[in-house]
Amino acid sequence: MRVYCLNAPFHRNYSSHQRSPAVTKSRTLYYPIWLAYAAGLLEAEGFDVRLVDGPGEDITFEEAVRRGREFGPQLVLVSTSTPSIDNDIKAAQALKEATGAYTVLVGTHMSAEHQGVLARAPEVDAGTRQEYDWTVLELAQALEGGRPHAEAGRGILGLTWRQGDALVVEPDRPFQADISSLPHAARVYERHLFGHWTRYFYAITRHPVVTIITGRGCPYRCNYCLFPQTLTGHNYRRRPVEAVVDEFKFIERHFPGVREVFIEDDTLTVDKKRCRRLAEEMIRRRVKVRWTANARCDVDYETLRLMRAAGLRLLCVGVESADQEILDNVEKKIEVGQIGRFFDDAKKADVMVHGCFMVGNQGETRDSLERTLAFAKRLNPDTAQFFPLMVYPGTRAYEWADKAGMLETRDWSRWLTPEGLHRSVVVRPDLPSEDLRRFCDRARREYYLRPNYIARKARQVATDPYEAGRTIKSLATFARFLLHRDGGATIAEPGRQA
Repeated sequence: MRVYCLNAPFHRNYSSHQRSPAVTKSRTLYYPIWLAYAAGLLEAEGFDVRLVDGPGEDITFEEAVRRGREFGPQLVLVSTSTPSIDNDIKAAQALKEATGAYTVLVGTHMSAEHQGVLARAPEVDAGTRQEYDWTVLELAQALEGGRPHAEAGRGILGLTWRQGDALVVEPDRPFQADISSLPHAARVYERHLFGHWTRYFYAITRHPVVTIITGRGCPYRCNYCLFPQTLTGHNYRRRPVEAVVDEFKFIERHFPGVREVFIEDDTLTVDKKRCRRLAEEMIRRRVKVRWTANARCDVDYETLRLMRAAGLRLLCVGVESADQEILDNVEKKIEVGQIGRFFDDAKKADVMVHGCFMVGNQGETRDSLERTLAFAKRLNPDTAQFFPLMVYPGTRAYEWADKAGMLETRDWSRWLTPEGLHRSVVVRPDLPSEDLRRFCDRARREYYLRPNYIARKARQVATDPYEAGRTIKSLATFARFLLHRDGGATIAEPGRQA
């Protein structure tokens, strides 16, 4: 049986599989990683799968539908995100008309708003909630077994499906405790995305890059973080260390010219003992490619030192604020003092850090904004981003903003500017969103245009050719936003909220 998996064309370079989906100022373009894992699992179970990433290939909407028609699937999966949901529905409906296949919407927005989305999309047969790999596998097996469309969703956990004019909400699917059966994402990329894999770009990593996941879920409960609340849950489930290193070695052999692997676990360093075992296995098997990962500001020096010896280049961390009350309000479960110690240890271990600073959370004041900017300068990460709070359905931050009457709109398309860039829709009477945007623009300028920062980056560019390439490429795409005094109608780029 054939399955067509589509990340639909939308804005050019629209990055739908990131935590804050949009076209980013740095032109970061994420791999369609969640859709890739589902496609790989279906392939492993014998299904004939076609994975098409519209933004990744830079194809038109019509071309994506044409490919679906020519492939002739019996099952269609279309990925969703909040800002693109109208376009995602349109793609699913067009493919339903073109192929007659059982058509399913998957992903973060579908998980959060499943009944509302299906009520607006009468041609779409079903939608998934939370982690959807095994849900769509069971659905595909039911269809292959001859179950009619009218009853295809019956009894499949994690599915909301259409029965005539009614919607049936099946019970939630428990999160898969053992994820070792998941395929290597890199193998899926090689089969389906290899012709354009160098288009995927992350401003904080060396280019070209391949992105994988070594574990799912995050035990921390930051109220703004999208994936644990809509897809992966709060129990960190780990792939075997040996399998992760196998994938690194596969990438080295099969992706010529690869400069880095980005480990996109929400928080790789949740299990520091496992991190050390992973580093030791990398050293033992002589992994050569460098790597970057997401972390919290609580990693000890010895773990940092060992990961650095295994090829770690940079950690991406969510600092968010210098104000302890604000950190407590967003349920960050970290102390300001821990953050400072982490940065000292990272510098000592020679691990670069990308720091994320988020403004506009509960308790924010104009004074706390200035303290956060001063804190960022004192911590002095290799790169930093400043962004207003972005809230998405399914998160407690969205619920807080909604209950407080601070949502400007529930028109999901307005989560973006007309150009597809991020747009904050949280309106605070004491701190208007326009003031937060202007603060982020100023913070970015003050941070990056400091003489000592410019001198440090100049030394780095002069002594490290790989860092030179990354820095120059990032600067080329970001300079007009950095130097523009007003910054236009956009906000600072929220590449990561964790």
